Amino acid sequence: METFIKAFAAYFVMVDPVGTALIFNALTAGKNDTYCRKMAARAVILSTLLVLFFGFWGAALLGTLGIQMDSFRIAGGLLIFYAAFGMITRPQGYEKPYQDSIFEDISVYPLTIPLIAGPGCLTLTVLLFSRSGEDDTSLIPLVLAILVIFVVTFFSFLFSKALRRLVGKTVNDVFNRLLGVILASLAIQFIADGIKGLWK
Repeated sequence: METFIKAFAAYFVMVDPVGTALIFNALTAGKNDTYCRKMAARAVILSTLLVLFFGFWGAALLGTLGIQMDSFRIAGGLLIFYAAFGMITRPQGYEKPYQDSIFEDISVYPLTIPLIAGPGCLTLTVLLFSRSGEDDTSLIPLVLAILVIFVVTFFSFLFSKALRRLVGKTVNDVFNRLLGVILASLAIQFIADGIKGLWK
């Protein structure tokens, strides 16, 4: 349960179902409900498969490239910290540039990559799965956390219009800054673990 809660919190911060739903609402403005459901389902399914692939085989891919996991921890921690720093310091009311773009099929870009399963999310996945493997703990809580967070994301897409009215820009901005602080702390922990591993 502890592993599940930690993983769920980390993915919730990284995926940001609320913020992503607000972007989804902007991207699908003027579209019918069938189109919105189709894009939401396709994006979530693609993201789930991509994240699970990196979870189970990402570390092996790094090994094939000759990259030590501790080095990846440091690099991944820096990348995650950069994302967290942006969440904390960006101006109030800032809108991501994808909101001004119009695509016929938005499920792959920009929904799956980079919004849902972006570099930060994939990095987090490899780090969490590798840590679980080193500690000889079950991967089931991590897989469950991934599935639950993407189910939450899917429903946040479906109810994005209502969510937009309920949350508003100011509340979402404060919420994102709070999540950014938590994510920055997680990034520092990854960096510390990587430095410790290389030092040994």
